[in-house]
Amino acid sequence: MIRNFEESRPEWMDVAETVSPELERDLSNLESLNRRFGAHKLVLDYLAPALARREPLRILDLGTGAADIPRAVVRRARELGCPVIVTAVDRQQPTLDIAEKMSADFPEIRFQRADFLTFAEGTIYDVVLCNLVLHHLDESDAIRLLRRCRELTKGVALVTDLRRSRLAQTAIFAVTEVIYREPMTKHDARLSAERAFSYPELHKLAIAAGWWGFRHRRTPFFRQALCLDMAARKR
Repeated sequence: MIRNFEESRPEWMDVAETVSPELERDLSNLESLNRRFGAHKLVLDYLAPALARREPLRILDLGTGAADIPRAVVRRARELGCPVIVTAVDRQQPTLDIAEKMSADFPEIRFQRADFLTFAEGTIYDVVLCNLVLHHLDESDAIRLLRRCRELTKGVALVTDLRRSRLAQTAIFAVTEVIYREPMTKHDARLSAERAFSYPELHKLAIAAGWWGFRHRRTPFFRQALCLDMAARKR
């Protein structure tokens, strides 16, 4: 099946201009979806070795959305006694405002509005995360984002996203018909399934972005993960 991406048909959360109850519910739903369907576990499993060393980590999350991934990482880091500082970056100020409110008990997370395609602070991070962002972009911008993830880490870059298939579209349609029925969540989730890259497509994008020696695997619930370990590349 062909990827259906039209810039003139955006996800509603990408064009929200103000904080609204609809956007707050949508971001809360996204956190629930990520927790129920493996996104949190996927990230935490990949980061487990780094967190277990209990050495200070500087983490960057590009396209943070509700910042539920940073909160999950901070919770696990606290359990293990690993000091972390997370910089959470997003383009949308209303989304950041809500994420910051949801993260009031997480001083380890600092928020910054910026274009994640060009973000630069002169800092190279131990870990760069990017979750469920690539399907919002056309191919050229997806390559730019993958290249940025590679350039901004001296340790690990982990990029996760949906994996396009007819079965995934059917499952997402069913979940948003029965459980997550709010209009924004229903619209955006179904559109995300159409916009997601297939496994071969994402692999080619990573190579085009200068990734080599990376791991790419299919994961449960129609997701996929790219992991680049800079230290392993040097061995």
